Amino acid sequence: MNEHPRGPRLPRPRGPLSAAVAAYLRGTGTLPHPAEAEAADPYGDDAQLALYLCYELHYRGFAGVGPEFEWDPDLLRVRAALERRFLSALRADTPGHDSLDDALAPLLVEPVEGTGVTHFLSADGELWHVREYAAQRSLYHLKEADPHAWVLPRLWGRAKAAMAAVEFDEFGGGRPERVHARLFAELMTDLGLDTAYGRYLDAARAEMLAVVNLMSLFGLHRELRGALVGHFAEVEITSSPGSRRLAQAMRRTGAGPAAEFFYDEHVEADAVHEQVVRHDVIGGLLAEEPELAADVAFGIDATEYLEDRLARRLLADWRAGRSSLRTPLEPEVRAIHPDGPGTRQA
Repeated sequence: MNEHPRGPRLPRPRGPLSAAVAAYLRGTGTLPHPAEAEAADPYGDDAQLALYLCYELHYRGFAGVGPEFEWDPDLLRVRAALERRFLSALRADTPGHDSLDDALAPLLVEPVEGTGVTHFLSADGELWHVREYAAQRSLYHLKEADPHAWVLPRLWGRAKAAMAAVEFDEFGGGRPERVHARLFAELMTDLGLDTAYGRYLDAARAEMLAVVNLMSLFGLHRELRGALVGHFAEVEITSSPGSRRLAQAMRRTGAGPAAEFFYDEHVEADAVHEQVVRHDVIGGLLAEEPELAADVAFGIDATEYLEDRLARRLLADWRAGRSSLRTPLEPEVRAIHPDGPGTRQA
C-alpha cells in the first residue's frame, strides 16, 4: 500500500544520475557518488532531471516518496554536487554585463525586429505550437511565484515590503480564483491539456528543466538572494510585452478565453510590477546591501542565458516542422465555453 499517495508520479529516468536518484527515492537503490554529479553535462537531460527531482521534494514531492527525503543528508550531498556543477557552468558560460545598469538596460527596450518565441507564436504560431509551449511552461507556471517567496525572509525594509506586494498579486491578492498558477491551469484546460501538477515533466526538454531549476537554485540559497532578485526582475520587466504577444497568439489561434485572459492579466499586472521591482525591490536591497549589485546582475544574465537556450531549442524544432517535446501530447479535447467554439478533437 502506498503510504504517501499525494504528488505527481516519479518521472522516467534520463540517465544514470536521474535513475539512481529516483531509485533512492523509491527505496530500491543507492545514490550516485557526488563526483559523478560533478562530472556530468550541467545542461544535459540526466543532470537536470536529477536536480529537478531533488528540488521537487521542497515543493509537492512525489507520490510514494516520504516527506523525510526533503532533508535526507545523503541526498543533499548529491544535490550540492549537482548545484556546484550547474552554478559553475552558468558563471563560466553566461555572457555577463559589467554593471547592474548595463544588465537592466536591454530589458527596458523592445527590439524593433524581435525573433524570440513570443514573436514566433504571435506572428506564425499554430495551435499545436501553443499547446506545446503551454505544456513545457507548465513546469514553471504551476509553481510560478513559489521559489521567489523563499527570498522574503532574506530581505528587510523596503525590499521586503515591495517583494511581498508583488508576490501578493501573484498569489491572487487573497482570492484563490485569481492565483496565477490557477489561471494558468485554466489556460491549459482551454488548450485541452492535463492540468495535473508535474504532468508534463517527462515531455519537457532539458532546456526547460534548467529554467525551472534556476529558480529553485537561487531561491533555496541565502547567499544567492541577490541573484534571485535579479531573476525576479528579469521575469517581471520582460513579462508585459511578451504577454501582449502571447495574448495575441492565443486570440489568433483560437486558444480560448481563459488562455487569452492569463496573458491579458500579465500585460496589466506586470507593467506595474516592473516599476516596483526596479525601484523598490532592487533599490531597497542595494540600499541595504550595495555589495550584492553584481549578484543581481548575474541573476538577470543567467536567466536570459537559459531562456535563450530554451528559445533556440523550441524555434529550431518548430521551424523544422517537428515537435519540441520528448513525448507526444495527448489528443486535444477542447473545453466548452458559452461564447466559444465548443468541444473538438485534434
